[in-house]
Amino acid sequence: MPLWVHLLALVLVPLVGVLALTAVIVRTAVSEARTAERAEAAVQAVAQLDAARSGIEHEIVPVLSVAVLSDPAFSAAVGISPLQAQVQLVNVERTRDEAQVLTDLALAAVPAGSPGAASVELAAGRLADLRAGSAAQQAAPQDTYAGYFAVSGMLMDAQQAAAASTTGEDVSIGTYEAAHDVALVARAARTASRMIPLYVGTQLPLGGAEGGQAGWHAAWQDYLDAKRGLDQLATPGAAAAWEVVRNSLAVVQVDAQLAEQHAAGTAAPLAQVVSLVSQSTVRDAAYTDLLDSAVGTARAAAAADRDAATDRRTRTLLAGLGVLLVAGLAVGLLGRSVTRSLRVLAGQAVRVSRGELVEVGSGGPREVRTVSAALDSAVASLRRIQDQARAVARGDLSNALLDEPLPGPLGEVVHASVRQIVSSVRQREELQSALAHQASHDPLTELPNRAQALQLTAAALSRGQRSGSMTGLLFVDLDGFKAVNDSLGHAAGDDVLCEVAVRLRDAVRAGDVVCRLGGDEFVVLVEGVDDERTLVELAERLIDAVSGPLLVGGQPASVGASVGVAVSRDGVTDPDVLLVEADTAAYRAKRHGRGRAEVFDEALRAQLAERAALEAAIAAGLAGGEMVLHYQPVIDVAGSRLTGYEALVRWERPGHGMVPPDLFIPAAEESRLICELDRWVLHEATRQLAEWRADAGVADGEPEPTIAVNISGRHLADRRVVADVADALAASGLPAHLLVLEVTETVLVDDPSAIDNLAALRALGAAIAIDDFGTGYTSIGQLRHMPVDTLKIDRSFIASGEPGHGELVALMIRAAHTFGMTVVAEGVEEPAQLARLRAESCDQAQGYLLHRPLPAAAAGALLQARHPVAGPA
Repeated sequence: MPLWVHLLALVLVPLVGVLALTAVIVRTAVSEARTAERAEAAVQAVAQLDAARSGIEHEIVPVLSVAVLSDPAFSAAVGISPLQAQVQLVNVERTRDEAQVLTDLALAAVPAGSPGAASVELAAGRLADLRAGSAAQQAAPQDTYAGYFAVSGMLMDAQQAAAASTTGEDVSIGTYEAAHDVALVARAARTASRMIPLYVGTQLPLGGAEGGQAGWHAAWQDYLDAKRGLDQLATPGAAAAWEVVRNSLAVVQVDAQLAEQHAAGTAAPLAQVVSLVSQSTVRDAAYTDLLDSAVGTARAAAAADRDAATDRRTRTLLAGLGVLLVAGLAVGLLGRSVTRSLRVLAGQAVRVSRGELVEVGSGGPREVRTVSAALDSAVASLRRIQDQARAVARGDLSNALLDEPLPGPLGEVVHASVRQIVSSVRQREELQSALAHQASHDPLTELPNRAQALQLTAAALSRGQRSGSMTGLLFVDLDGFKAVNDSLGHAAGDDVLCEVAVRLRDAVRAGDVVCRLGGDEFVVLVEGVDDERTLVELAERLIDAVSGPLLVGGQPASVGASVGVAVSRDGVTDPDVLLVEADTAAYRAKRHGRGRAEVFDEALRAQLAERAALEAAIAAGLAGGEMVLHYQPVIDVAGSRLTGYEALVRWERPGHGMVPPDLFIPAAEESRLICELDRWVLHEATRQLAEWRADAGVADGEPEPTIAVNISGRHLADRRVVADVADALAASGLPAHLLVLEVTETVLVDDPSAIDNLAALRALGAAIAIDDFGTGYTSIGQLRHMPVDTLKIDRSFIASGEPGHGELVALMIRAAHTFGMTVVAEGVEEPAQLARLRAESCDQAQGYLLHRPLPAAAAGALLQARHPVAGPA
């Protein structure tokens, strides 16, 4: 970090304290401003709630008057004749309507979200119900009277809570006193406005509504207590306003009449009651004005607190900002004065660090000049290292400059490093040459590998195209090599491959190239061929050379060779195509008896074209939805119960009808199409069983049917097979234990690495079955070491009448049961076969006797039926 950063750090220590103090003050000011705002809102809510409550209470007397005048019995009880009641009813209804309008305005004035707003909303709803019941004369007057007081009580409670919250805030003394005055005045206004409705209630025959005389006397005492509390008003303005209200004519007269009625305890004449109600309106207005005055004083005090807090926050922020600006300016001036002499040196050092070996020089203090001289010396040494590095980069490893040491102990270390680099470069060149050889040659036989063979073939074809000569490729496939591996071991097999490579090199001409493709497959590249006969004669020599006696580890071994010959006459053939043609010819040589040579001709070319067309049609069928699945039921032998299905792929090829699997599966297995076909079958079969399960349902404790899917050997050897199965299960939602993956016995024998993938698939939860057991070379004893759950006995053993085959089937069943496996018999076509399997305790069976493969709809219907299905289909 530059020096100014350290200086800034020293200044930041006190600045952090200043900033922290500023933050505390600002946070306190913000909190005080918010408190003042809440207090102001609460004070305002007290006034709004008081207006709403007062309006409801002023509405009680007109509503009761309408009820009394509308009811002849009530009118007679209070001494009003029917004619008088009819005349007065119009005026009273107008007074009631005016009071209700004022009440609604007061309720609407309370804003949403303010203190008590929820109570106002609830009160408005109940008030509407009371008005509706009273207007329809559905409610008794005493019920309406009690209901109005209940609604008024709700707002009174909300008003008391708002008043209490004003004095509960952490505000200034002045604001607190003003808020306390609001609470006192609000109480006085509350008790004053309730007096007249309660008094009127005692004068009407309401059956003890709202406490009767006892409620009225209690309210009178509350009112007197509230008046005495006003003597404690703290703010001068509120106290002076109270003196005016207390001595006003309306307050003096109403209070005197109420005191007289309280002392007498008897009913008053109706005229006196009406006069008292009229005068109380003026008195309540005086109390309301007193409350508005107190609220205004409190809001002004809270606003002053808020403005003071806001002003304090602003001044604190400005002061803190000023301190920061002054400190920053001081640090900048100090850094500039101290670091000016170092700036030039720092710039030169940066350029040196970027690899620019510039001349270093700087003025300033003695220490700076000393550092400059040392840096200049270091730059000189770096120039010598640069020269040596350029020599190494040019590959001039013998340059005398590389032998010149650098001064000092560090120079010795650097020079030793340069020498080590020179040595490493030489070793790298040797290693690159070795790696290039390894990348292009087989490590066992030292022959060119497949990639190199294709490159050499491409070069030979290019030369043949320019010269117009023929190029031949001989594909040599060993016969009997697997038997040597199985009988003598893989080490002996490697020795045989090395010996075969030597014999092939010795048998070809100078200039011909022998390559190993992998396994027991070799190719010989021949250029400058005169005719095909020359290649055939060379192939026969290679067969003779390979077929000669072998001695491996002191033991005799014997292998042969089948050779396929392919020729390019004009050099335009693709190297891969030429290799496929030679491989195809070698395959025909094996089919025609092994130990012979075959030339790729038009018949083989047509066969290749036909296979390519079939592969293209299969790919198009997969993409176009031409593949379908049929499902052969698997039956429990003992109980004749459906236990599952085997999914069998069919091809509805346009123009050809339903294509049997033995006509297109082999072609798919010779290419990567079999993996795509397997993936489609996995997804479709698991989806179909999941759909059947959802439609049919499964009773508690009843085993669920499984779905068996065949996995090809090529797919099983693919590292993606585990992900393919997991994707199919995830897409369908089928539980893994309901999926059975069938693999042929020959796959496990030919590709032992497939067992690892089987173990991984079994770990997913899927079951593993060996299909066509008995047709390969797996011994019964090997079963216990395999990750297998089910053994499927090949149909050839089930249908065979040869002596010993029945005992062999029984032995297979007992051995599988010993190792904890389930046994499925394939190809059951006769009742006697089923009876024999039942006697041998075979677990499950499938075949034409039980059911032929069914389309999806028929197979699903069979599952839904859930009935025994044994017997000829």
